[in-house]
Amino acid sequence: MFVLLAGPLVWQLSLSLKGAGDNIYARPPQLIPTDPTFDHYAAVTDRLPLLRYVWNSTVVAALVVGGNLIGATLAGYALGRLRFRGRGVAALVFVAALLVPIETVIIAQFLLVRSINVNDTLVGVALPSLVAALNVLLMRNAFMAIPRELEEASVIDGANAWQRFLRVCLPQVKGMMSVVVIFSFMGAWNDFLWPLIVLSDQQNYTLTVGLNHLRGTFVDDPRLVAAGTIIALVPIVIFFVALQRFFFRGLESGGIKG
Repeated sequence: MFVLLAGPLVWQLSLSLKGAGDNIYARPPQLIPTDPTFDHYAAVTDRLPLLRYVWNSTVVAALVVGGNLIGATLAGYALGRLRFRGRGVAALVFVAALLVPIETVIIAQFLLVRSINVNDTLVGVALPSLVAALNVLLMRNAFMAIPRELEEASVIDGANAWQRFLRVCLPQVKGMMSVVVIFSFMGAWNDFLWPLIVLSDQQNYTLTVGLNHLRGTFVDDPRLVAAGTIIALVPIVIFFVALQRFFFRGLESGGIKG
């Protein structure tokens, strides 16, 4: 299992470090470079406005993380704790949204983004992912796992819905909120198809779209592409390492504060 999951990543790292003296097509594959070099990473920064692309991806990821952190949390609380007509239907709508392939609605998304004049902008890239159905359902399950006695005690004390949300329920689901943050960041950072469709100005390219220019029509250096892949992966690794404690706590606790 480890080989299947980590093998491609290790190979990309090895490939990005191989110099001109290494045969990248050797059989069996040679994992440790005999002529290691970091020149391919320097070549990526020379060919592309890398900092610009990283900044664009960071802006999109920040918008998506913020939108999901606020929107998915509020929607999850409403579906999990509040009583209103149509709550079950609303939950089924979010479940159904998970079953719809993005390819079937991407044209409608583009027409919507263009109709409000945010195509070829970073806002347009982030807009369809501001509140993801999966994150709403994760937050809903986390709120539903909170013992009802906690909220009933605050009702007796005269707390309204907003006070119960902020003071009683929200502190109990911080672990699941970190899960939502990580999923949102990874989804926004790794997204390629939607930014490729909605963006036309190279100054607005995200990192994944910009790195695609490392592949040419007539020239294709796998070492260069591998170096770009590792560069794009570094922020995800850093982000996950920073939040992994909260991530696993959220998965294990199911939203209940220990």
